[in-house]
Order: sequence, then structure tokens, then C-alpha cells
Amino acid sequence: MKHLIRMFSGLYGLAAVFFVAVALLLVAIAVMTAWSALSDGLTPNAAQDIIEAIGLMAIAVMALQIAQTIVEEEVVRDAHISAPTRVRRYLSRFMVVVVVAIAIEGLVATVKALHENIAHLPHAASTLIGAAVLLACWGWFIQLNRAAEELEPEAMQQAKSEDRKLEG
Repeated sequence: MKHLIRMFSGLYGLAAVFFVAVALLLVAIAVMTAWSALSDGLTPNAAQDIIEAIGLMAIAVMALQIAQTIVEEEVVRDAHISAPTRVRRYLSRFMVVVVVAIAIEGLVATVKALHENIAHLPHAASTLIGAAVLLACWGWFIQLNRAAEELEPEAMQQAKSEDRKLEG
């Protein structure tokens, strides 16, 4: 069983490396997009390209955060998600990244729709509504999860002690 668990840790590590590689590619594309926009002069089209670069950077940051979460939770801590505390912490880290990235993408889409095609504004608004719904559901999950955490205070202590692995 130890070999299987070690294999999964290795696979999680590979997944994290893939997320980092994709994030670096997105950063490069965002920088090239911004550079191209600035080299063409400060025009309204350049502003659109800069806004697009911001959206790409947001997705790159999301990929990096996911990679960091995978490494910290699955490789360094070697945590097995079973206790309510562990589930809440793991999902919270992931949800923060996802909600922020979706919100930024919604804002980018809104600005693009306002400047390029107003008919796309409902799509941008639905993206922002989706981010708000995710945020509300996440808050509801945390509220419901607190009662379960109170039944297992030792799980919170164990999770806090695992955090020391990351400090060193």
C-alpha cells in the first residue's frame, strides 16, 4: 500500500509541474500580448489587449495556486482528505483561487463586451453571477462544515501540526 501511496504522490507532483508549466506559458503569452499592445501605441485597441493580458495573468495565477495547493496538500503533507477540517481547508484554498479567477474573467469579459459587442454583456454578467453563486455556496459549505469540525477537535490540531511541515 505504501508503494501505491508513493505513486500517487508522484503523480500529484507531475500534475503540479504541468500546472506550473502551463502557468509559465500563459504568463509569456500575457507579456507578449501586453508588449504588442504597447508597441502599437496607446490606443483603445491597446487597452483591450492589456485587459486580455490581465485575464491571462489571472488564469496563470490560478494555475500556480492550484500547483501550490497540490504540492502542499498531497506531496509535502501527504494528507489524506477524510476529516471535515481537512476537507474544508483543502476546498477553501481551491475555491479562493477559482472564485477570484472567475470574477476577474467576468470583469474582463464585461469590459470587452462594453467596448466591442454589447450583445455579449449578458454572457459576462452570467460569469459574474456564477462567481457570486460559487462564493455563496462556499460560505454555506463552511457554515455547515463548522458543526462537523466541532465533533472532531483533534482533527483541527492534527491539521495545524501538519502546517509546521511547510514552515521549515
